[in-house]
Amino acid sequence: MGPGEFLNINFFTALFTLANTIVLFIVLKKFLFVPVMKMITDRQKEINDMYTEAGNAKAEAEALEAEYQQKLANATQTGERIVKEAVARGQAREEEILRQANAEASAIMDKAAADIALEKKKAINDAKDEISELAMAIAEKVVGREFNEADQTDLVDSFINELGGTL
Repeated sequence: MGPGEFLNINFFTALFTLANTIVLFIVLKKFLFVPVMKMITDRQKEINDMYTEAGNAKAEAEALEAEYQQKLANATQTGERIVKEAVARGQAREEEILRQANAEASAIMDKAAADIALEKKKAINDAKDEISELAMAIAEKVVGREFNEADQTDLVDSFINELGGTL
């Protein structure tokens, strides 16, 4: 075999090799490339769907969070309003109790003052009676005679008037 035979190209061998390559390409395309591309496309669609679902879930979660924040703010405002109302009711009740206590204390003081005045009047009358009896006894001993009722009344009244003027 010479050096020229090594570079010799056989047309039928080249045609057969080309045909084998084309057939191999068609078979690989039919059984390998198409299913692999379909699998890649399906996987890409599945990934895109997952991203879409994740985006929807995130948007829904953000909406729920915003709703939760709004409800929390409303609950906080409602709680603050309830506390303010309770404080206002408590203060109003406190003022009402104080007014009642002051009215009761005032009534007790008025009654005590009336009782004191009555007792004072009673004590003065008792003292007048005792003084008049004592004055009558002294006058009878000094004068040495008994007074009739008119004399006794005049004497007691004049004594009380003098005594009342010094008080």
